[in-house]
Amino acid sequence: MSRCPWPGNDQLLISYHDLEWGVPLHDDRALFEFLVLDGFQAGLSWKSVLHKRDAFRRAFRGFDPELVVHLSEIDLERLLQNPEIIRNRAKVRAAVTNARAFLEVRDEFGSFDQFIWRFIGGTPLINRWETLSQVPARSEESDRMARELVQRGFKFVGSVICYAFMQATGMVNDHLVICPRWAEVQDAGSSPGRPE
Repeated sequence: MSRCPWPGNDQLLISYHDLEWGVPLHDDRALFEFLVLDGFQAGLSWKSVLHKRDAFRRAFRGFDPELVVHLSEIDLERLLQNPEIIRNRAKVRAAVTNARAFLEVRDEFGSFDQFIWRFIGGTPLINRWETLSQVPARSEESDRMARELVQRGFKFVGSVICYAFMQATGMVNDHLVICPRWAEVQDAGSSPGRPE
């Protein structure tokens, strides 16, 4: 068996694939991190975002939404001068907007985790793709998630971004069946997912 081909020979992507991608994630701070990073990925490659992840963590205060929500205009302008991150004004502002919406959701549902996992019934969807060309860019679940996130005031949360978020946080297992990680990230309570 061999791993999914998308990391290529990039060591950081390989490590991310082998250790994180597709692992069910239920920690609110980590979920917020992926929500922000996937927003920054819009129109770019995940590789470009991943290689700046440590800088993003420093810039956005460890992705603690309680801290990010209090970033001032001066803080935002400073971030836009930071060459270590992706300096897109709309995306930087969206991180603060999303922190506010995130905290509102958390207050309503008890945790963001409780809110976001309900889009798939609480257990990961297990797909059985044989080639990368079979892996979709969006799904019915990501369409519903995107609609509700937008209604709740989130930015940069279209269906494609939501699907990438679902893949990253293990809400859906899109490792190819030839990849050892396909079996490793599953748990006994997973749903059968969609047909092959």
